[in-house]
Amino acid sequence: MAKVQLSLLKFALKAVASHEDCLEVAYTVAHSPLVKTALFAADANWGRILAAVGRSNITHLKADEVNIYLGEVCIVSRGELDERYTEAAGSAQMAKDNIVVTIEIGNNDTQESVWTTDLSYEYIKINAEYRT
Repeated sequence: MAKVQLSLLKFALKAVASHEDCLEVAYTVAHSPLVKTALFAADANWGRILAAVGRSNITHLKADEVNIYLGEVCIVSRGELDERYTEAAGSAQMAKDNIVVTIEIGNNDTQESVWTTDLSYEYIKINAEYRT
């Protein structure tokens, strides 16, 4: 039996207009193959996360209202790379087994969370070797 080591990633959405919009953004980001592969590579690729946020199906999204955190480290502020962000800080967060990415959009009180895993070589190999 194959053993697969997975990293767990929690997306916490805050301040989005509604719970439905929170979940829409969270699932869009959590299901993104590019975000999952960045997680596997321990790559704090803020562009992939922000692009996935932008792909979500919410109509009132404004990039300048988006803030993204890896743990306590702000990587995106108002839709752009945070000027205080360092690769060392991002790498330290991505090296953890369990990572929390917090995405804030707007200034409402809503919150939702979803969990996902990385997309590793082993995962692809296991799922490519059998038919259902």
